[in-house]
Amino acid sequence: MAKVAVDRYVSKVTKPADFDDFWGEVEDQVSRIPLEPQVELDPFRSSEDVDVYQVFYNSLDWVRIAGWYSLPKGYQGRLPGLLLVPGYLMEPPIPKTWAKKGYATFSAAPRGKLRSHHQFNPGYPGLLTHCIVDKNTYSYRGFYIDACRAFDFLLSRDEVDPEHIGVTGHSQGGGLTITTAAMRPQVRAAASGAPYLCGIMDAIELTHTYPYQEINDYLRYHPDSLKSVEQTLAYFDGINFADKVKCPTIVSIGLQDNVCPPEAGYSVFAAIGSTDKKLYPYDGYGHDACRHEREPIIDEFLAKHLKP
Repeated sequence: MAKVAVDRYVSKVTKPADFDDFWGEVEDQVSRIPLEPQVELDPFRSSEDVDVYQVFYNSLDWVRIAGWYSLPKGYQGRLPGLLLVPGYLMEPPIPKTWAKKGYATFSAAPRGKLRSHHQFNPGYPGLLTHCIVDKNTYSYRGFYIDACRAFDFLLSRDEVDPEHIGVTGHSQGGGLTITTAAMRPQVRAAASGAPYLCGIMDAIELTHTYPYQEINDYLRYHPDSLKSVEQTLAYFDGINFADKVKCPTIVSIGLQDNVCPPEAGYSVFAAIGSTDKKLYPYDGYGHDACRHEREPIIDEFLAKHLKP
């Protein structure tokens, strides 16, 4: 049988009937936990044109989350905010480059990342399958909320214009861009690259590279858990969040990506609820999704909507 064209692939992902209720309860739980941000200037990592701060804040289950916050020196008035969300294996960078462009930039380190791993640390690999048979304890339940609370941190800052805050990331960061924009309607622009955690059950059949291979490894060892795994992941699949993304959104994918299959990229893009959205598919490119062309497009897109 001939392979279906990537832009015609039909995802198997279905949204649970209680999807909104589930996440509403999670949001209700975290709303009762004060953010209590701790912001400390880091002179060693600051420079002549950028001030860098270490940040810690509370998230779901009272897990203390870290991040790097960068501000351009000498700014006047309020700044547009930008949230950077990390890939699966990467550690969050210090976002000085974005601060130089005029953004108040927060680079979040969700639970399990360095400086956020004292209370929760399943490891990499490990995060993707941690408690994967129970939606109420699955690792990404807290991980997604950590990213949302990072956005809340930007909203809480006097120097940040709450009407101009965006989010961007690549791979896992691309997936977090979609889930955060879905759960935080205040997001004004979202730029997602090679989105991971979208079409998850599709991806474990379409590719056998890590991180998705972690799920195949788990199911090989626990074959009776297939139904439970599928049921859990439906609550965390970016495709099921995407209809709530209403802000201007761009998505870039590599058509030869063997980490985050392009079929899933097309599927989540189709599901995005925004009427102002654009897909950038790059033929001949893998998981980097044509970085040298993609990055200037993201710069222009964020500048248009956030106005640094």
